[in-house]
Amino acid sequence: MNRTDGLVQRRNIIRENNEGVANDPTSSEKIDREDVEDGDSKETRLTLMEEVLLLGLKDKEGYTSFWNDCISSGLRGCILIELGLRGRVELERAGMRRKGLLSRKLILKSDTPTGDVLLDEALKHIKETEPPETVQCWIEYLSGETWNPLKLRYQLKNVRERLAKNLVEKGVLTTEKQNFLLFDMTTHPLTDDITKSRLIKR
Repeated sequence: MNRTDGLVQRRNIIRENNEGVANDPTSSEKIDREDVEDGDSKETRLTLMEEVLLLGLKDKEGYTSFWNDCISSGLRGCILIELGLRGRVELERAGMRRKGLLSRKLILKSDTPTGDVLLDEALKHIKETEPPETVQCWIEYLSGETWNPLKLRYQLKNVRERLAKNLVEKGVLTTEKQNFLLFDMTTHPLTDDITKSRLIKR
């Protein structure tokens, strides 16, 4: 074999390797996966309560509907769910007689702080309560909609405003003052359309 034959063979090997890399489907899938993961890491992380409030807010006006009286209880329910997702509370076992979710008692699993002020405030109340109460009771206690005067201290106040401020700090909302005839009201119009669009698509 002469020298020119060796050069031809080497070129063929290099060409085959290049074609193999270009045509390898796993390499393109790997690139796509890295792009997706990179996009997810840059996406603003929201708690369940913040997501529900964001969906309920009017984009331009920056406040929830005056006729929406369900969001208060809904946000308290989200707080309990978020505590469950973070391993701080759990529901009692259903047992032989299957109970609905609202009628099952909420059991404390861990009193380790979550780092979220609202969640830790609710966790503190749950820790102090013996015997355990049902999910329905806790939603009523945290929203202040209870006839028991001894449980009024469990009410979480200004939940919407506190969540809205969290969203302002995360760059999703902004803060403005609007005049409503007899009084001024703080509103939080939407500034990050992408975050809300992603949330709606989910």
